[in-house]
Amino acid sequence: MVDHVIARYGEIILKGKNRTEFERLLIHNMQRALVDWPEVDIRKAGSRFSIYLNGAPVDAVIERLQRVFGLVSLSPVQAADLDLESIRDRVLQLLQSYKEQNGTAGSFKLEVKRANKRFPLTSPEVAQRLGALVLPRAREWKVDVHNPDLTVYVEIRDTEALVFGQKIPAVGGLPVGMSGRVGLLLSGGIDSPVAGWMAMKRGVRLEAIHFHSFPFTSERALQKVEDLAQILADWGGEVKLHVVHFTEVQTAIRKACKEELGITIMRRMMLRIADEIARRRRLLALCTGESLGQVASQTLESLRTINAVTNLPILRPLIAEDKVDIIRRARQIGTYETSILPYEDCCTIFVPRNPRTKPRLEEAEQAEQNLDIAGLVQRCVDELQTKSFTARRGH
Repeated sequence: MVDHVIARYGEIILKGKNRTEFERLLIHNMQRALVDWPEVDIRKAGSRFSIYLNGAPVDAVIERLQRVFGLVSLSPVQAADLDLESIRDRVLQLLQSYKEQNGTAGSFKLEVKRANKRFPLTSPEVAQRLGALVLPRAREWKVDVHNPDLTVYVEIRDTEALVFGQKIPAVGGLPVGMSGRVGLLLSGGIDSPVAGWMAMKRGVRLEAIHFHSFPFTSERALQKVEDLAQILADWGGEVKLHVVHFTEVQTAIRKACKEELGITIMRRMMLRIADEIARRRRLLALCTGESLGQVASQTLESLRTINAVTNLPILRPLIAEDKVDIIRRARQIGTYETSILPYEDCCTIFVPRNPRTKPRLEEAEQAEQNLDIAGLVQRCVDELQTKSFTARRGH
C-alpha cells in the first residue's frame, strides 16, 4: 500500500541563498493544487518533499501534482522498517503490483541508495542480500541489470526504508509567482495561450489582456478567450483577464491610416494600451505569442517598429518555434481545441490585402499623425473590464 509520494524539484536546488523562498512558494502552490484533500500533509525532506496521503487517492494526487510548476518528478512510495525482511516484503508487493497491471512478470533490478550511513550494510550489500531474499519468492521474475522492465528503487533513510518503482515526470520549471506578474496579450488563437503557459513555467503570474471589438467580434469570441484564461488558471492557480473595448481604436485606424499599415498601427496601439495597463497594475513585462516570420506583423522589421512604443520588456517565448511545435504544445496543455473554435478575434478582421512586411518606424509614426493616440488609449484603459479566474477543482 502506498504510504506517501515523493515530489522532486529541479533547478530550485541551484538557487543558493534564495532557495528557501522558492521552496516556500512551491509548497504553497502544491497545497493549493491539493485543496480537495485537506488531510494531505506536505513535509520537506532534504532536497525534495514527502506528501503523506493519509487516505487521499494516490493517483489523483499525483495527477494534480504533475501540473504544479517547479516539480520535475513524482514517485508513489511504500515505507518499510529498517530490516531486510520488511524491505523484501515491500519489494515483493511492488513486483506483484507490476505483474497485475501488465498481465505478466518480466525482468527487474534493484537500485539501492543508503542515505543512512549508520545502517550496517553498504548499498551493494543491501542489493545483494535483498536479491537473495526476493528471488526465491518471485521465481517468474528475472534479474536484468542492464535493461530491466522494472527498476525497484530502495532508499535507506534514518527511520525507514522507502521502496518505489516509478519516477513519473512532472511539468518542471519554477513555481508560479516567483518571477513576478506579467501582462499576456491573449487573443483567441493558438499561439498566445501557449506563450502564456510557457511564461508561467518560468515562474510568472499572468494577467491576460484581451482586445475585444464588438460588434465586429462576437460575444462567443470573448467567451472563447475566457475559456482559455480558465485553462491557464487551471495550470497557474489564478489569472486575471482585462478586456479592452477596442472597436473605437480599430475604426479610427481604418479611417485615418493606409490599409497596408493597418496591422502595424493596430499592434502599436495594442502595445500602448497594454503598457498603460501594466503601469497601473505594476506589471513587470508584457508577453506575446509572436513567432519570428510567422505573419507580416512578426518580421524583425515589424517587431522593431511595433516595439518602439513601449520601454517595457516584451517576453516572446515562441519566437523561434515552428507552428507544428506550437500546435503540439497547445494539445499537450489543453488549449488547442478551444483555440480552433471558429470565432474571430480583432486580429483577424480588417486584415489588409497586402500588409507591409517591412514597415519603417518613420512611416508608422507618419501614419499615426491623424490619430488621437492619447485619447484612444485613455478611453480604452478607463473602460477596462476585469474578471478573475482561479483553478477549478479537479484540475
